[in-house]
Amino acid sequence: MAHMSTPAPTSVSQESTRRRLSAQQAETVAKLTDAAVEVLRTEGFDGLTVRAVAKLAGVAPATAYTYFSSKSHLVAEVFWRRLAEGVPEPDPELSTTDRVVALLRSVALIVTGDGDLGGAVTVALLGTDPDVEHLRLRIGGFIRRQLAAALEVDPENPGPVVEALEMLYAGGLVHAGMGHMSYEDTADRLTEAALLIMRDKR
Repeated sequence: MAHMSTPAPTSVSQESTRRRLSAQQAETVAKLTDAAVEVLRTEGFDGLTVRAVAKLAGVAPATAYTYFSSKSHLVAEVFWRRLAEGVPEPDPELSTTDRVVALLRSVALIVTGDGDLGGAVTVALLGTDPDVEHLRLRIGGFIRRQLAAALEVDPENPGPVVEALEMLYAGGLVHAGMGHMSYEDTADRLTEAALLIMRDKR
């Protein structure tokens, strides 16, 4: 989850790692990402294959591979879409600290209730696939922008507090993805740690 600011997409459903999508292509990618979550629920990350996902989605394997180079790429895309569509913009009515806490909690809880998805995301994002690397940068840029907005600082020069919070969320998600604690517990721990980091801003 590298730290890099990238432009926010105008429509996540029509974005992909490799190219901009038509409406029909976006529908195909949505079917594949939805099917990937279903396969993960039943087979886990070890049993996940692009071919199995394509079959469940009713898509030809060759077509699926034009969008996703590997199962890690597919899982990383699922996580990116969950973040971009499920993490709200910071609420200006909240205090700075409450905005940061709300953001970290929403990121930590984005994969709850989907079986092995959290662990699969951890494995996938650590992969060396160039398409995964691209998504890592996109995810890191998104989190940085959200943290910068919550703290009302420049995302291009966010300062040590944002960098500390980035390390906090990344470490917390890896810890949860390895199965050391639930994502709900991780959200609570992130809140406690964020309050320590933010204590001078309360």
